[in-house]
Amino acid sequence: MRINKNFQNEKSTLYLVSTPIGNLEDISFRAVSVLNSVDLIFCEDTRVTGKLLNHLNIKKKMYSYHEHNKDSQGAFIISNLNEGKNIALVSDAGMPIISDPGFEVVKEALDNFNIVPIPGANAALTALIASGIAPKPFTYYGFLDHKQSKKKSELEKLKGINHTLIFYESIHRISKTLKLMLEVFGDREIVICRKLTKKIEEFTFGTLSEVAKEIDTLKGELVLIVSGNSDELVYEGSAMDHVESFVKDGTLPNEAIKKVAKLRGLRKQDVYNEYHLK
Repeated sequence: MRINKNFQNEKSTLYLVSTPIGNLEDISFRAVSVLNSVDLIFCEDTRVTGKLLNHLNIKKKMYSYHEHNKDSQGAFIISNLNEGKNIALVSDAGMPIISDPGFEVVKEALDNFNIVPIPGANAALTALIASGIAPKPFTYYGFLDHKQSKKKSELEKLKGINHTLIFYESIHRISKTLKLMLEVFGDREIVICRKLTKKIEEFTFGTLSEVAKEIDTLKGELVLIVSGNSDELVYEGSAMDHVESFVKDGTLPNEAIKKVAKLRGLRKQDVYNEYHLK
């Protein structure tokens, strides 16, 4: 067991500072104070963070810290903390570490330094509360694997969860991702959110099949809010056995066919024909 009580010691501090996800006015007073006070700032892209610092009229030495240099820069962060410097770690937008590197350096620093999170904007929760899809319970997943085979495997593991699901996705992969979700999840409710907190903020509401047809009109970084599995249990048998399981529970055959078609992403007419020709 361990309890860390920050600022009851003279240790160096690593601040994890949340930054705006679009609108620069969403920066907190505390975040501004911390960015003004630290010795160094480590960020994903110095050009992006530079724009924020210019907006805030803050001049600080910045170093890049991202997926491709996290090992060497992580060691550099620790060495600076050992020298008594206070450091801020930020991402390009939102909370650091959630979908960016940083976990390893925080874990290494926990025993010897203060770790202080500075709360602020978060794209996943911002999208969730405006989606109209039940926020409780929810599961944040973030980015799926880039490879279609691995992505499908990830979705297969998630399809039985009745939680609302939150994903991040690139505009370059969104079309294939939606088609794969439709194949694995069935035709669920989805909200696609882009350019959050900006003047061109946009929410697209619909089902997976509806949104997939219009996806080419969307641009920008995207947050996907997908409704969870409406059944408590995932049925592992055939489609016909699945229909029969609903009928045995008292559901009328046609309603059972409709449910199975939706859950499995099948055409209702195909399930109807197979059921009545069996």
